Amino acid sequence: MTTTIRRVVVALAMFGAALASVAVAAPASAQTYANCKALNADHPHGVGTPGAVDSTSGRPVTTFEVDATLYEQNRKSDRDGDGIACEKR
Repeated sequence: MTTTIRRVVVALAMFGAALASVAVAAPASAQTYANCKALNADHPHGVGTPGAVDSTSGRPVTTFEVDATLYEQNRKSDRDGDGIACEKR
């Protein structure tokens, strides 16, 4: 019985190690775009931080992609400083 328990423990440890190596994969780094035309090719309505609100006198853009890391890499393209880079209807 002890041998069976030991085998189960070893099998679980091996499974856990394999699972951990998959779960700890490094995230892809956010891309920095040269300009809004390039960013909008991949993200048609722009990219912003969580909770960002488009500052406009017209109808605000609400369909931008929310990605704080991607926004930080492209903060230079947020001309009006509202937390959304390259917003476009």
